Amino acid sequence: MKTIKPDNAWLTDTDGVNQYMQKLDHPMADVMAALRKVILDTDPEIGEHIKWNAPSFFYTGPIVPFNPKEYKRYIIVFNIFKKDSIRLVFPSGAKINDTTGLLEGDYTDGRRLALFYSMDDVMAKDKLMQQAIRVWLSLVERV
Repeated sequence: MKTIKPDNAWLTDTDGVNQYMQKLDHPMADVMAALRKVILDTDPEIGEHIKWNAPSFFYTGPIVPFNPKEYKRYIIVFNIFKKDSIRLVFPSGAKINDTTGLLEGDYTDGRRLALFYSMDDVMAKDKLMQQAIRVWLSLVERV
């Protein structure tokens, strides 16, 4: 099989995410904005766009070919269903093997959640989150 080295930065839609954030009517929009900044500041190869009705963050660099339905590029997807918290879904968070307590849940599909209830939570957990993201990025099967 031939290896393809795509540059997937074109998938990034920061303008679309900015528009989404400006229209967002959620009591924790400030927490969401702070989390977005922490995620994007972690690594320049993290892109963003709206997927599954919320901001989603993914690896933009070269990766070995895979079935797109496996969503191997996705690092984090916001879940803002609840009004008292922001849930960050790490679709393949189990592979991070987090021992800090940041990532919660034991879902059989491999996803894990990071929960944030306030700006204090963001400030207390920002380094842990960046550490988890960096571990995730180190496990990407790059070309």
